[in-house]
Amino acid sequence: MFFGVGLVKTVEDFGFQGERPVHPELLDWLATEFMQKGWDVKGIVKTMVMSATYRQSSKVTPELLERDPENRFLARGPRFRLPAEVLRDQALAVAGLLVERIGGPSVKPYQPPGLWEEVSFGDTYQPDEGESLYRRSLYTYWKRTVAPPSMITFDATDRETCTVRLTRTNTPLQALNLMNDITYVEAARVLGQRMMKEGGPTPEERIVYVFRVATGRPPRPQEGKLLLDTLHRFLDKYRSDPSGALQFVREGQSPRDETLDPSELASYTSLASLILNLDETITKE
Repeated sequence: MFFGVGLVKTVEDFGFQGERPVHPELLDWLATEFMQKGWDVKGIVKTMVMSATYRQSSKVTPELLERDPENRFLARGPRFRLPAEVLRDQALAVAGLLVERIGGPSVKPYQPPGLWEEVSFGDTYQPDEGESLYRRSLYTYWKRTVAPPSMITFDATDRETCTVRLTRTNTPLQALNLMNDITYVEAARVLGQRMMKEGGPTPEERIVYVFRVATGRPPRPQEGKLLLDTLHRFLDKYRSDPSGALQFVREGQSPRDETLDPSELASYTSLASLILNLDETITKE
């Protein structure tokens, strides 16, 4: 979970047929530390994420890449695409939509209409309303024969069998999902509203604000200029098509701020969607 690959790569098989651990002494120490601290999961997690090894930069040199291409020996910080559940939670959190309440029944967030009817012999899927749409992905109702498509697109397991080691792929369909799935379109719209209301009075300040919120750093000068030029193109587009802009910003059940100009909001929504799609946004590094 933290480094992308375990100390034993074949985590589904710790027996004689599995791979030997790359750091056997560390594995032994972690195991005994875990037991001696009373099986405290949060404690062992804190120990790992506060270690100097975990807090290294993920930048890689050609020499390191040649010697340790998969970072099995932990010479650099981890860098890999976020898991499906975390991607959704991150988008909701950045927008300010995520409901962080712990516990409670499973919830039914957005899914494509008619999906269950195709494969579940007449069962219908009715998305929840209100805060249930924005609970953490941990609480998503999961029908094994009809797993949430957006989760499967990002390599979540179908839960037909126990899966210990997740696969991780990068496909064009994932980018299409992040740009078009109603969850991410709505998150982009609410993030666009945040940009306009909290980011400052100028487009430049708003771009710096949203870039920092999504990636944890301000944009470089060339990045800021590119984003500003893109925003102007979006503004030209939506000011010439106000009805399209209004339809765009109506996506999702969360209320739209009707004090904001729809064409301007649609432009900032498109810019927010672009930023939520950046490799740096969806990658842990």
